[in-house]
Amino acid sequence: MRDIRISVAIIITILICLGVVMIFSSSGVYAAKELGSSSYFLKRHLSYLAIGLVLMFAAMAFDYRVLSKFAKPILLFAIFLLVLVLIPGIGKEIYGARRWFRLFGFGFQPSEFAKLAILIYMADFLSRKKDKIKNFVHGFLPAMIALGVTCLLILKQPDLGTTLLISSASLIMFFVAGMPLFYLVLIGFLSLPAAYFLVIRVPYRMRRIQAFLDPWKDSQGAGFQLVQSQIALGSGGIFGIGLGKSLQKLFYLPAAHTDFVFSIIGEELGLIGTLTVIILFALFVWQGARIAKRTEDSFGYFLAVGIVAMIGLQAIVNIGVSIGAFPTKGLPLPFISYGGSALIAQLISVGILLNISRTQDLL
Repeated sequence: MRDIRISVAIIITILICLGVVMIFSSSGVYAAKELGSSSYFLKRHLSYLAIGLVLMFAAMAFDYRVLSKFAKPILLFAIFLLVLVLIPGIGKEIYGARRWFRLFGFGFQPSEFAKLAILIYMADFLSRKKDKIKNFVHGFLPAMIALGVTCLLILKQPDLGTTLLISSASLIMFFVAGMPLFYLVLIGFLSLPAAYFLVIRVPYRMRRIQAFLDPWKDSQGAGFQLVQSQIALGSGGIFGIGLGKSLQKLFYLPAAHTDFVFSIIGEELGLIGTLTVIILFALFVWQGARIAKRTEDSFGYFLAVGIVAMIGLQAIVNIGVSIGAFPTKGLPLPFISYGGSALIAQLISVGILLNISRTQDLL
């Protein structure tokens, strides 16, 4: 599978390089005015990137099957961090959300570690219980309890987007493992009351839904971000207005270097740039699926499926939000958006995926 590893490495390298360029382009003016240095976010991003690359190569250097032996402790540690971040004075609250630890001037988001922890736990669980996957009590319920505890703690932050992402990736792993379709229907039915209380009964989330349905109705309020995103994408045309020449990043489009960096890509690089990003993610999912298909070890197979599903879904949601296909979620575009914890976790995940591929060649 050496050719697959090379292609995955090339895809990730292109996405990372594009991210470095677009983070500087989309944040330079804002950083210069608000923080006194146009390269403020670029320097921090490069610091996170350096850490992520070191950890990615570290994740490639050992036998990934060792992770199955520590799946439960890893998940318990992730849950511990999710509890810890909710404690006032320990977790840092920003705009009403308590999701971060502050260490030496840098932020760490434990929910990003929890994403990887739940994938490892689910892969280990499915590899051990694959013969009982159709048994509700022994092959389904225990894993759903672990997933539920993790998701409830993330919801408490609050972070509905990450909760939905983790749940979706986990269910994809179970579906691939042979989970009866009835269980999916059951989960969907049982989720309806939760959706009501988490969305309909929460004013700011309901405003997001309304803005998603008709962003121009409140273009200066709840729909402002989506309207500005669509203006950016529409302004780019086929070839874009030119790298560094975005107008929407000039204090019109909020979170231009994080959640809506795809919109700036569309404005500056046009349809050609956005299609390139979409094709790169499609190729990553395809090559990742090829790694999973060729993996004989069940733990590695399910872990590869989970990693590809998690990154692929996050890319779909971010791009969907930017173009107005989904309500605003606050999920960064993998490998491209500014965001330290997310970038590091994604690079570690890719390191494990490449590790799975390399190990299969040695078997």
